[in-house]
Amino acid sequence: MDLAALFVDFDAYFASAEQHMQPHLRGKPVGIAPVLAESSCCIAASYEAKAHGIKTGTSIGDARKLCPGIQIVQARPAKYVELHHRLVAAVESCIHVEDVLSIDEMWCWLPYNLREPETVQDIGQKIKRAIHDQVGPWINGSVGAAPNRWLAKMASKMRKPDGLFIIESTQLPEILYELELRDIHGVGRAMELRLHANGIHDVRALCHATRKQLHTAWGGIEGDRLWLQLRGKEVPTTATERRSIGHSHVLPPDKRRADAAVSVLHKLTQKAAQRLRSHGMLAQRFSLSLRYLRGGNWHLEASLEATDDSLKLAHAASHLWRQRPHHQEQLLKISMVLGQLVDQGNYTPSLFKESDSAAYQAGKNRQTLNKSMDKIVKKFGKQSI
Repeated sequence: MDLAALFVDFDAYFASAEQHMQPHLRGKPVGIAPVLAESSCCIAASYEAKAHGIKTGTSIGDARKLCPGIQIVQARPAKYVELHHRLVAAVESCIHVEDVLSIDEMWCWLPYNLREPETVQDIGQKIKRAIHDQVGPWINGSVGAAPNRWLAKMASKMRKPDGLFIIESTQLPEILYELELRDIHGVGRAMELRLHANGIHDVRALCHATRKQLHTAWGGIEGDRLWLQLRGKEVPTTATERRSIGHSHVLPPDKRRADAAVSVLHKLTQKAAQRLRSHGMLAQRFSLSLRYLRGGNWHLEASLEATDDSLKLAHAASHLWRQRPHHQEQLLKISMVLGQLVDQGNYTPSLFKESDSAAYQAGKNRQTLNKSMDKIVKKFGKQSI
């Protein structure tokens, strides 16, 4: 099995991005928070902060206790996306990017004439130089290469930060023994407990488990997939069934009053509507959940005629919002979910839908408007409308 995949994983991306854009943060512990509130948590931490035990999910209050000098910075997603495009272009200048998996991860298929370990090592070094020269020295990418994409991802994480590591087929599975079970991509806390229950307590035992044992431990085909991936086999990705699309937001102090919070609800709704259309889906249910500052939660759902129309979803959001209790109380968090999703191609409209020509034309006009808005947002960013 030749080397077939190369993976690039940008280290502590949000925190590194801020250190890149704000020179006074360089070399200092940095925590990134969605809002500047002590009740919030770190969604990313620089390696200087990680050295103090701060990680994703650490509350801002705890982060200040662990590292009194930590710099807490409010996240700027639009800036991170802009920087992400420059990083993709830098990698693309060295080798074709097969797929962008997230804002800080991408992978590249290695052509058959570029699979010698020395050649792959040179490509990895070239990618690092391109990132340094075309973007800046404060954004580091850890590069991994292996016989399949899953192992390449593991390799990219095994020598962080700023690593370059190659896993050859002849090194399998011994090269993985240094890892902990939780280091294995796809093994979380619950899965680790299930592996323990099946007699698998370390990565050596995981690698030597039979395909049937892993199938049993995972309770299905994902165990079979992992068994193959551990042996360097390329396993096709499976399409997942999308059941819902939703967003939530912890409100900063200036957005906790009802007149300000409702604008956040509509922003979340339009963001979800754009995602809904990008997946070619229609929603038949709208759910709204609120958490009050003084404590207590409220939740309500409404059924919809299957739609992806931003205006109809905005009306549904307003309808649920008006039914909330305690109109004068301040809010801490807003969550909304579009559920009961159906594929546009498999949906049959109601036989009794109004056939008025003016209403029909208005609907067609809104479809055109939605498509136009989506194009603008895709090209100029989420804040452009």
